[in-house]
Amino acid sequence: MNYKIKNMKTINLFESNELVELKKFAGGECHVKFLTEFTASDVVTINTRINSSDDLMNLCLAVDALRNMFVSHIEVFIPYIPYARQDRVMNAGEPLSIKVFANIINSLHLNKVTVFDAHSDVSVALLNNCVNIPNHEMVKHFLKKLKLSDFVLVSPDIGAYKKVDKLAQKIEYKGEIATGIKIRDLATGKIIKSDINTSDLAGKACIVVDDICDGGRTFLELAPALKAKNAGDLYFIASHGIFSYNALERLKEAGYKNVCCSNSIANRETDNFFLQYNLY
Repeated sequence: MNYKIKNMKTINLFESNELVELKKFAGGECHVKFLTEFTASDVVTINTRINSSDDLMNLCLAVDALRNMFVSHIEVFIPYIPYARQDRVMNAGEPLSIKVFANIINSLHLNKVTVFDAHSDVSVALLNNCVNIPNHEMVKHFLKKLKLSDFVLVSPDIGAYKKVDKLAQKIEYKGEIATGIKIRDLATGKIIKSDINTSDLAGKACIVVDDICDGGRTFLELAPALKAKNAGDLYFIASHGIFSYNALERLKEAGYKNVCCSNSIANRETDNFFLQYNLY
C-alpha cells in the first residue's frame, strides 16, 4: 500500500521571523504574511501566546492564510487559555467569556488544540479537539533542579486540591498535602483570611503548586500562614505566570526561596530566585 508522507512544519507566531511577518497598519489592524510556501500535504503546527486581542486576531489571520494555500491539517499550541478564569457568569449583565473565546477558536476548525495545565475542565470541554497537558513533568523538572526530596506538597486552596492530589500520585509523593484555607469576599474577590489545615509542618520545605499566578495575593497570604505552622524553606511552582503588580518581587519579599514557572505567558530572565521551564 502507498502512504502519502505529509510534511510537518512548525510556525512560531510570537513575532516576525523567517517564516512569517507580523505587523500592524496605521489604523491598528493586524497583518500576517507568510514568507514561505505551504502545500496541501503539509501538517502545520502554530505555536502562539494569546496575551491580547491582537494575538488572537493574528492566529485567525494566520489560519486563514494557510487555508488559502490549501493547508487542511492545522494544529495550534496555546499553553495558557485566556478567559479560562471567566468560566461562569457571576453577575447579571456579564458574558460567559470563556465560551466566547472558545467559539472563536472553534470557528477555525483546527485539527488539534493543545493547552498546558488548563485552569478548569470547562475551558477544555468547550474547545474542540483539545488536549490538555498536565504540569507533572514541569514539576518533576523543578524538583530535580532544586534537589528537593523531603518536602511537604501544598495546595493553595481547596479548589486546587484535586489537581495537586493527582500531581502527588504522578510524582510518587507519599506525604501529607497541606491545604490552604481562604475566604473571599465574593463582591470584591479580596481574601479575608488565610490558614493551613495542619498543626505543624516540622520545619520541612514547602512547595506550593498552582496553575496561575496573577497578582499573587493568594500566595502572599499563604507564606505567613505556612511560617506560622513551622514551615521550612518556601517554594512556589506556577504553570502560568502573569505576575502583575510586581508580584515576583513581592513573593520574594514574602519569604519564598524560589519561584518557578513556565514560559507560557512570556520569556523572562532567570536568576537565583526565578526559574523557568521552557514549553517552546
